[in-house]
Amino acid sequence: MALINQLIFLGALLALISILLGQLSSRLGAPLLLVFLVLGMLAGEDGVLGIAFQNYQTTFAVGSVALAIILFEGGLRTPREVVRLVLWPSLTLATIGVLLTALCMAGMAVLVMGMRPLEGVLMGAILASTDAAAVFMLLHGQGVAVNARVGGTLELESGMNDPMAVFLTLMAVHVLKASTAVSGWYVLGSFGLELLGGGLIGAAGGFGLRWLLQRLTLSAGLYPVMATAGALLIFGGTNVLHASGFLAVYVAGVMLAQAPYRAQQVITRFLDGLAWLAQITMFLLLGLLVTPSALLADLAAALILAVGLIVVARPGAVLLCLLPFRFTWHERGFVAWVGLRGAVPIFLASIPILAQVPNAQVYFNVAFVAVLTSLLVQGWSVGRAARFLGLEVPHAAPHGQDLDISLGHGASRELAGFRVQEGARVLNYDYGEIDLPEKCEVISVIRDSEPITLFRETRPAIDDYVIAIAPPPEIAGLHQHFAYHEADEAAAPAGFGEFVFEAETPASDLALIYGLPIGTAAKDLTLSGFLHERLGEHVVAGDRFKLGEIELVVREAKDGRIVRVGLELEDTRAHLPVTRTLRKLKHPMKTWRAFRRLTGV
Repeated sequence: MALINQLIFLGALLALISILLGQLSSRLGAPLLLVFLVLGMLAGEDGVLGIAFQNYQTTFAVGSVALAIILFEGGLRTPREVVRLVLWPSLTLATIGVLLTALCMAGMAVLVMGMRPLEGVLMGAILASTDAAAVFMLLHGQGVAVNARVGGTLELESGMNDPMAVFLTLMAVHVLKASTAVSGWYVLGSFGLELLGGGLIGAAGGFGLRWLLQRLTLSAGLYPVMATAGALLIFGGTNVLHASGFLAVYVAGVMLAQAPYRAQQVITRFLDGLAWLAQITMFLLLGLLVTPSALLADLAAALILAVGLIVVARPGAVLLCLLPFRFTWHERGFVAWVGLRGAVPIFLASIPILAQVPNAQVYFNVAFVAVLTSLLVQGWSVGRAARFLGLEVPHAAPHGQDLDISLGHGASRELAGFRVQEGARVLNYDYGEIDLPEKCEVISVIRDSEPITLFRETRPAIDDYVIAIAPPPEIAGLHQHFAYHEADEAAAPAGFGEFVFEAETPASDLALIYGLPIGTAAKDLTLSGFLHERLGEHVVAGDRFKLGEIELVVREAKDGRIVRVGLELEDTRAHLPVTRTLRKLKHPMKTWRAFRRLTGV
């Protein structure tokens, strides 16, 4: 009993310290996951507390559940317009990209470590996938926003590429352990079952879970519990059928998020907290599991492989996989750089140990060094890389103190509460004049704890609490009316236009004022129509079109359609840090200083 109480105390203490240190790490720009991992190492066998923990079975089980929760929550956060926009490039990276990375790393492992080809394949498979927890957290927690095409590709890829890495790892372990040759048809059949089975079960499970949530009347606190239990049921059941549980639980989250469902905001907030707990637990356990002194024997080779992964394998795979798709070279460069490794490679490296593969500890040591290197080098420089490549876009306003209440079974709308913030758009109109999205309506306004009787004829004030009724998909957009800061206009990244125009501005007006060569066929088009004809039907903030001496920049887009356009009077691309750096490549010392500014070395 005393031992159990001590374990509970130590576990809670480590989690609390992790959260507190996380506040410090955000000020320093350090990846938060790195804090969790290092704290686990400090508490481990070679650390301050000296806790001897070598239970790979427990770590594998806890890591599986934690990763399932992280993937499900990541799926819930994936907007349907992002899925439509980047499904195919993300799927290509998650399958062909993982395979190319694994094969490249296999070759390096054979050359650097003298492994046999099959052992090299196992090493490559362990290192091949990006980590969902690391990508989700660093893209949303580094204080930098990138355009939806790039951010969506990275997030969707990280959610879908684990099954391919798990399959390659398990297959390599199976072949290494097999006493007879393994048929190629067996490999293809297993691969098909893993991916197709996982995808189909996940889609069916997501639809089924939404159907249940819509029809059951439960206590408010039980909806997120039911969603979490349903996700773990999908994960475990898919694994029992020998398909990919990781793919299934991510697809289930994506499918659940594609249409409104009851208690949507309550469930997403609960799972956000649960995903944080899963990340803390998983990284603390992995930190406890490693013995730093045991890494020294393989440290040199592991560092070479880690550098090769960052500068050769990942960029090469990204370049080949994204060639057929509409990405600029700046975007390809960022996707290549943010190939973050996290808990997944360490988690996969425990499989050879559990299977008692010869020299299994080597795989674990190399994976741990690769993850540490990735978090230190790539994780620390996500924001710098976005600015360096000119991919930063204006931030969306944070959600602050929003509240939503489900109206029960069959309701197509929910009650939502918003706090009016300083500089909000609505401050320029009476409440009755605000142009709200379709089927959205303000039904009450509370000021100084008292409801305003004739609020429709009243001008909004800072800290008013607005209660509205809206369809769940419109709540996030409705929030922008009350929380948008005009200061964001001035704080937008450089290159988003000295002047800003609404999408419905006639293109001929700009052509007349600035002498733009838009052509006679475009004179009757709006600015939005003109740009959509040239950039495609689905655009994202940050897309650009050069017109004579100026640039038109998509300043804001919703569901792939242009909302506002910025006008740049000069070619800002010529002044990007990456462009200036390329000019200095012939000067080695200047290039080294530019690299140091990017990475923070």
